[in-house]
Amino acid sequence: MADRLKDYIKGRALEGDQRIFPISYTAALVMVRKAGILVGVHLRPHELRRHAATYASRSGVPVEIVSKVILRHANLSTTQRYLGKVSDVEAVRWIENLYGL
Repeated sequence: MADRLKDYIKGRALEGDQRIFPISYTAALVMVRKAGILVGVHLRPHELRRHAATYASRSGVPVEIVSKVILRHANLSTTQRYLGKVSDVEAVRWIENLYGL
């Protein structure tokens, strides 16, 4: 999916603060709510944004990249508050993977 999105962006020659998908928040809200109804979950675009950022962070993307590129936050502290919390079990698993324990 990431490769397809990268190709899409390159093909459109988007720069700076241009939107990847030029739709309004209202249009995105309607689309996301309809998708949520199809799977039986109450969704809003902001929840998907938070999930995408948390997923990227937990997949090894540096928090600075998540902050500046994905979320486009001016301050890293905003991103740190925004990301999902890490459980103790998850923290131990990361340490074990990092040090090969």
